[in-house]
Amino acid sequence: MALPQDGPWLDEAAGRLVRPYTVSGGRTRPTTALDLMSLVMSTGTRPLGHLGPEHSDVLGLCEAPTSVAEVAGQLRLPAVVTKVLLSDLVDCGALTTRAPDYFHPTDRSLLEAVLDGLRRRL
Repeated sequence: MALPQDGPWLDEAAGRLVRPYTVSGGRTRPTTALDLMSLVMSTGTRPLGHLGPEHSDVLGLCEAPTSVAEVAGQLRLPAVVTKVLLSDLVDCGALTTRAPDYFHPTDRSLLEAVLDGLRRRL
């Protein structure tokens, strides 16, 4: 079992020890409109108030433009919880967000790149 100084969030045998709704303070609605493909990036501004360890993790992940889906995957949190955390950081000026660059799903080179990526992972 993980020791408290190792972090109370994950245990190898039990998995996540803190429920996702606890991470978001029980909130289920982000204050900023984000979809899974929205891109977020750190502004370099540090939040003034106390935020949880996941907020710090998010800032580390968002040094370059990163999608909401990627942040959720890296944190191993549900998307809605991740959106709440991201919204907190947007609200305090630590993150900026932008809509995804839309593409045409009929772009053959893009579809081939996705297929190649999937084949490498299988």
